[in-house]
Amino acid sequence: MIRCGGLSRAVPLCLLAAGLCGLAATQGHAQSAGSDLLGAIGDALSSAPAGSDERATLSGRIIQLIAAMTVLSLAPGLLVIMTSFTRFVIVFSMLRSALGLNQSPPNMVLTSMALFMTFFVMQPVFEDAWEGGVQPLMANSITEEQALMRVGEPFKLFMYANTREKDLALFRDIAARSEGRVPAEESAPAPQSAEDVGWRELVPAFMISELRRAFSIGFLIYLPFLVIDLIVASVLMSAGMMMLPPVLISLPFKVIFFVLIDGWYMLAGSLMESYLPLAGGG
Repeated sequence: MIRCGGLSRAVPLCLLAAGLCGLAATQGHAQSAGSDLLGAIGDALSSAPAGSDERATLSGRIIQLIAAMTVLSLAPGLLVIMTSFTRFVIVFSMLRSALGLNQSPPNMVLTSMALFMTFFVMQPVFEDAWEGGVQPLMANSITEEQALMRVGEPFKLFMYANTREKDLALFRDIAARSEGRVPAEESAPAPQSAEDVGWRELVPAFMISELRRAFSIGFLIYLPFLVIDLIVASVLMSAGMMMLPPVLISLPFKVIFFVLIDGWYMLAGSLMESYLPLAGGG
């Protein structure tokens, strides 16, 4: 027994014992509070006695509801990483920078345009996921695990079709070495279908593939506007108007050039057509 007497070295031991007792009491109180909360929710939703099959089913439904709310909170991030939204919004932002416009079109307009173009391109994928996974789950013909797998299959096909083999091989090699196995290209041949690739390797590979394509398109968009800036700057310098900002003069020329070539029509059409043959996972 630890005695808290006059000895100075016994005081820290007493404090340590008191702290451990307080920590144990706090953990027990937290666990009891959590069980009391679940019990209160169960009492509010059902009058079945505790420990019965009906109360167990109700607790499972509560957990499923919490899991569904968690998935819905992650939906914006999933929209960004598993669809064509990333490519669209980056290209539109680089176009605005190439034109020299700071706030026009505003961010809300560009984001909304990229969002609805994403819905247009991804509609076959959404329909396959709805018909293959969500509708059978609502009809109670499949389990939640089967529904999750069926919903993910169309997105997996879409991402695999739009991912470079080089990017996919990079993450397969890193995953193999992190698990203590030999590099992926030595342990197994390159995947021939989306079923041969795991989500762990496919999602980041798809992201960097989309970023590479978006920046490549942005570079090609920048070139004609850069030529206009150089021409205007050369003309101003030859005229001796070195104090006049070239951007101020080139801005209307870049805008009218983009309008005359019907730039929005060409850009939006090219971006969507780059996905259309592969949107259905074919």
